[in-house]
Amino acid sequence: MSLRSGAIDAWAQPAMGNLRERMPEVARLFEKSGSADLLERRLDPAQTVAEMDKAGVDTLMLAAWCRPEGWVIDNDQIAEFTHAFPDRFVGVATVDLGKPMAAVRELERAVTELGCKALRVVPWLWKLPPDDRLYYPLYVKCIELDIPFCTQVGHTGPLMPSETGRPVPYLDRVALDFPELRIVAGHIGHPWTDEMIGVAWKHDNVFIDTSAYLPRYYPSQLLHFIRSYGQDKVLFGSNFPQLSLSRCMEQVKGLDLPAEVEAKFLRGNARRVFKL
Repeated sequence: MSLRSGAIDAWAQPAMGNLRERMPEVARLFEKSGSADLLERRLDPAQTVAEMDKAGVDTLMLAAWCRPEGWVIDNDQIAEFTHAFPDRFVGVATVDLGKPMAAVRELERAVTELGCKALRVVPWLWKLPPDDRLYYPLYVKCIELDIPFCTQVGHTGPLMPSETGRPVPYLDRVALDFPELRIVAGHIGHPWTDEMIGVAWKHDNVFIDTSAYLPRYYPSQLLHFIRSYGQDKVLFGSNFPQLSLSRCMEQVKGLDLPAEVEAKFLRGNARRVFKL
C-alpha cells in the first residue's frame, strides 16, 4: 500500500525559523523531540513540499499562531503557502483571542478571503480553557462558516500549566453548548486520554488528532479506539516541524492497522471533518 495516495496531516505549522524567538516555551519540546535544529530553520513552500514528498504526506494543514504578546505566524503568511501549492496545503486560521470583535472579523476574513478551512486556538497560550466566554462568539462564527474548531488537549509539552487542556469538564461543556460545532482535539489528551476518548464517543461532532506523539507512543486505549468503535473519530497529525514527517509515517506502517481503518485514519476522517 502506498502512503502517497492521500495522507493528510491534521496538525502542522510552517517552519518559519522564528520559534526560539517568538515561542520560547516550545524550545524545550523541540529539543526533547530531537528536532531542535528546526527551531531556527526556515523552509519555504517548495522546501516544505519536498519534506512531504520524502515522507509520503500529500496534504499539510498549516496553522497560524497568535499569542497575547502578538502574532507568531499570521493568517496571511499561511495563505502564502496555500496559494503557492493549493493542492498540498490547507490553511488553519487563528485569531487574537483577547480582542473578541476583531477576532470574529479576522476569522471571517481568513475563511472567506484567504481560504482557510478551520480555526485553531491553543488554550495554554491564553491561560483560558475553551469554555471561557471569549471563545463563544468564535464558535458561533465557526458554525456559520461551517468550519471545525481545532484545539489542544492534554498536558502541555512546553513548561506551562496544563489545566486548560482537560477534556472534562471544559471541552465536554463546549460540545454540550454547541452540538453543531465540529471540534478536533489535538495531541491525544494524555494523561487524560480516557477522558478524551469518552468525550469523542459521547459527542457526534468531537474528534481526536494524534499530533505531537510518534505513532509508536500512542496509548494502547487510543489504538483500541482507532481499530474499533472510534475508527471514524481519530485523525492523523504530526505537529510538524516538532516531529519528522518521515518518522511519523514510517511508524504508522508499524501499527499494522487494517487497510480500511488506516485509510480513515490517514485521510478519510480528515476529508470528512474538514470538508476537503
